[in-house]
Amino acid sequence: MRYAAEPAFVLHARAWRETSLLVEVLSREHGRVGLVARGVQGPKKHVLRAALQPLQHIRFDGVQRGELAQLSSAEAIDEAPRLQGEAMLAGFYLNELMLRLAPRHDGHGELYAIYGETRARLALTDLSLAWTLRRFERDLLEALGVGFAWDCDGDGRDIDPAARYVLDAEHGPRRMLGDAGRAGRSETATGRALLDLGADIEPCAEDMPGLRRVMRVLLLHHLGGRGLKSWELIAALPRGGDANASASRDGDAPTPTLSRDAVEGMTPGD
Repeated sequence: MRYAAEPAFVLHARAWRETSLLVEVLSREHGRVGLVARGVQGPKKHVLRAALQPLQHIRFDGVQRGELAQLSSAEAIDEAPRLQGEAMLAGFYLNELMLRLAPRHDGHGELYAIYGETRARLALTDLSLAWTLRRFERDLLEALGVGFAWDCDGDGRDIDPAARYVLDAEHGPRRMLGDAGRAGRSETATGRALLDLGADIEPCAEDMPGLRRVMRVLLLHHLGGRGLKSWELIAALPRGGDANASASRDGDAPTPTLSRDAVEGMTPGD
């Protein structure tokens, strides 16, 4: 099979042998595709290497041979968002989750659209990262055919805004009865948050941590019980750390060090 001017987003790229890259992209017509980009080292290949960086939106040509396609050419469609701090970690999470859950060679234009919208939102500093990623998780699960109707529980009863729920991947929202105590409440989401999620309304700040936690449990099920590297990274971050320390990104301006407090609300945290 040949790919001709196929639009795609770059999810991941790593060095292979001395001069090549192994690249994973999310294409519009063919879902997730693995590419071999040969001979990308050297000054004349700078533009191609830049086009194959994560989060980049590209148009590529190639030939499918076995599991991986041989890349013939690629060009950037636009400039990838230059994310820093929490937004950069959110981009890493976005790509990792898509790599783990999006099937290969499964034409899923909806996934391509969901990714593109979320990528654009990450670059907008006036939007809540936590809400952007909860929307992404909801839409991703729906596109994969494992989403819920957020206005009723797994037994068909209307969601009670004042009640608390866990998310059962096989059953749907399950209402928690009685007083589960503080620890139990921390592992549940309010019905109000679930209704807001379904209606595409950003939940209030006090409802967001519970929504994050129940979404993580749900995602972990679909990940086969094996967590994400981005979750491990968040768990390793110091709480309330100094944001003045910096690390260089591709030799450009320093990026603030992330504190765990800063990013816990952004991803399905612990």
